[in-house]
Amino acid sequence: MANTLDLGRFEQAILPHLDAAHNLARWLVRGASDAEDLVQEASLRAWRGFGTFRGGDGRGWLLAIVRNTCFTWLRKNRRQDLADEFDEDIHSSESATPDPERQLFEGLDSRRVQQALEGLPAEFREAIVLRELEGMSYKEIGDIAGVPIGTVMSRLARARKRLQKSLAAPIGKEA
Repeated sequence: MANTLDLGRFEQAILPHLDAAHNLARWLVRGASDAEDLVQEASLRAWRGFGTFRGGDGRGWLLAIVRNTCFTWLRKNRRQDLADEFDEDIHSSESATPDPERQLFEGLDSRRVQQALEGLPAEFREAIVLRELEGMSYKEIGDIAGVPIGTVMSRLARARKRLQKSLAAPIGKEA
């Protein structure tokens, strides 16, 4: 357990990343209230384990704790959110529809984009949020998620295809 001498170092290395932690948690568990609770729990875990922190990337270290806290909570409370069913159209074929980024710039409203993101399985939401909203590298995402870079790339590609399919569907017919 960290001692009070570590408080200044903790505040400097970890606390600046609480917004990113909350953003990740909110997208993973699909709710601000649960996200706040989980970020608080993750922050306590980070404080308790701060003695093992050896410097470096405090953001990645905290986000890994937040991620693990959220996935533990999802396994206990919403197992169905972790499921990733196979969809032949998404996983096998190349789509002729515009990419999600282009559609964003062509006037899709933010609520529709939010619904499409929320429709993704948790591991895909995690990859998209960390890459597109938090601007993290594939390596950083892999370190946080505890997976190889190839898995990060695969998750991002599959998430983008799902978003593409969902955003290309007529309103009311989202995939």
